[in-house]
Amino acid sequence: MSANRGEPVNRELSFRGLVLGALITVVFTAANVYFGLKAGITFATSIPAAVISMALLRRVRGATIQENNIVQTVASAAGTLSAIIFVLPGLVMIGWWRTFPYWTTFLICALGGVLGVMYSIPLRRALVTGSTLPYPEGVACAAVLKIGGHGATDAADSGGGADDARAGLGAVVRGAWTSAAFAALIGTRLFAGDVARYFRVGARGATGFDFSLSFALFGVGHLVGLWVGLAMLVGAAIAWGGLVPWFTALHPLVGGAAAAAAAAWSARVRFVGAGAIGVAAVWTLLSLARPVASGLASALAASRTRRARGADALARVERDIPIGIVGLVTLACLVPVAAILAAFARGSGLGAYAAVLVAGGLAYVVLMSFFVSAVCGYMAGLIGASNSPLSGVGILVVIGAAVLLALGLEPRLPPEAGRALVAFALFVTAVIFAVATIANNNLQDLKTGQLVDATPWRQQLALVVGVVMGAAVIPPVLGLLNEAYGFAGAPGADPARALPAPQAGLISALAVGVLQGKIDWSLIVDGAAIGVAAIAVDAALTRRARGVSLPPLAIGLGIYLPTSTTLMVVLGAIAGHWFERRADRGPAPEATRRLGVLLASGMIVGESLVGVLLAALVVFSGRPAPLALVGDGFAGASVWLGGFAFAAAIAWLYRSIGRPPVSSFISR
Repeated sequence: MSANRGEPVNRELSFRGLVLGALITVVFTAANVYFGLKAGITFATSIPAAVISMALLRRVRGATIQENNIVQTVASAAGTLSAIIFVLPGLVMIGWWRTFPYWTTFLICALGGVLGVMYSIPLRRALVTGSTLPYPEGVACAAVLKIGGHGATDAADSGGGADDARAGLGAVVRGAWTSAAFAALIGTRLFAGDVARYFRVGARGATGFDFSLSFALFGVGHLVGLWVGLAMLVGAAIAWGGLVPWFTALHPLVGGAAAAAAAAWSARVRFVGAGAIGVAAVWTLLSLARPVASGLASALAASRTRRARGADALARVERDIPIGIVGLVTLACLVPVAAILAAFARGSGLGAYAAVLVAGGLAYVVLMSFFVSAVCGYMAGLIGASNSPLSGVGILVVIGAAVLLALGLEPRLPPEAGRALVAFALFVTAVIFAVATIANNNLQDLKTGQLVDATPWRQQLALVVGVVMGAAVIPPVLGLLNEAYGFAGAPGADPARALPAPQAGLISALAVGVLQGKIDWSLIVDGAAIGVAAIAVDAALTRRARGVSLPPLAIGLGIYLPTSTTLMVVLGAIAGHWFERRADRGPAPEATRRLGVLLASGMIVGESLVGVLLAALVVFSGRPAPLALVGDGFAGASVWLGGFAFAAAIAWLYRSIGRPPVSSFISR
């Protein structure tokens, strides 16, 4: 179909598409919130949403590829706005909130998300249509949509495309049901959830490992790839093979090896990891400074050209939401942002300085939000929305906010006001982080739309719908998980059951460190040195061998995250690499690799949803293990049963998708 002005447009922004996208968003948002708090990683939902949409709309009269694109655009908000969990739980960890107030949390997510959409609109021409950035996830999603079998005007079967869509949906469902069933069996305690061993090293040192039997973590490993997985393994080896034994030997504790190792990692090693993450994230952002500046200059030039030609002269596929409406919506969002900042300031006992806090906070939100939108948009185009170092953005934003508060207000306030300033810094960071998450995703979606002949303004409106739906789901899910498990480091949380929420813990610790001096900066400096070394090693590897790297940010995460998270991710990365190498020797390598991606996505979704349901059972039953069928005496047998079942299920799943539909390679 031609994209010229005045020609008819296929069904695109339909009511049924918005409803279907909203329903998928609700499910995937709940899954992403749980999994992000557990593993420190959120997963992209565009491709699974596109597959589900194609399968459900394939036989519906009038369905088009553009309508399916709208569905995935709405649902993609789940994979992005959910990253607000990297900041908001910090308010619980420092003891400021006991739970998540619904309307405050909703407004932070919704207003920040809509601002993210608005801020990224002026960047579309420079960073999407006028750019050579690869947009790996956007291109992959467009490829999935194109195999769906929809023609320009209807949803009649097109043979191979329909077979591919069915196979893709089957992979997602198979992975989801398997991981969900396994997670439920872990809840019964018939299967062990992990294999943990701790032991002494030398006279006083201690270390160990905790290997989680998690399909979701395995799926993440498949998606992030071999070199990210190996980089996380390097980080884990640095932490548990070197730092934990070292610190336990220097600071011995009375008790077993497990308690000593856990204390050393929690009190010291994770701050070394924070230093490494911070340096790696800053390096990544600095490396993008010149391309981002060039992209902004191109965006301004494109805006001048559009004004000279007139909006009506633009082809349909080049029409964004008009810049005047963008400005009005932005202003309309900033007014309630100012209101919630004022309410937070008054509620924190800083009412006498409310005007200064609101003015400064609003200025910081406006300026920093545009900066992070440009940076995140470019990063998404370069390496994909899922792999963008959003934690680095959060680190920079919270440090900037804390430093400004320390210089501007802290000297005028009594010492007891320090915690309120930390909370305000986290609150402002949460708003900006919501902007960053959506800007990180929006341009990726617009790239997909460009490749399937979509209308930009319709996609932008669809993403606003997704933002609002995701914002409505996040507060109750956060509250439920907080009540059922709690967050590591929060007052009253059980360390054995608490969700790690690693990024939220890091960001809140940095805010406390800047404003209250409650951090050992020598540990951060040591971590920064490790980060510099990791950058140098990665640079040397990439120069010597094409495609070989050890991403410094992944090494930092390997140090910072517990082995219960990292080791299964590493195993998934190695298994995924083996699967893709095997697929390359088959008759349809691209189709087979795509099924692997969909299978991994299903693993994440299934286990994550069961995790949310189990959290609800814990809350409503008042028992820590409401599904338990056996007692502690069965623990030894459950390890063997769980390990064997896990390995057998992984082998079966990979075998089940080893041969793609015949149609995928007949055309080759």
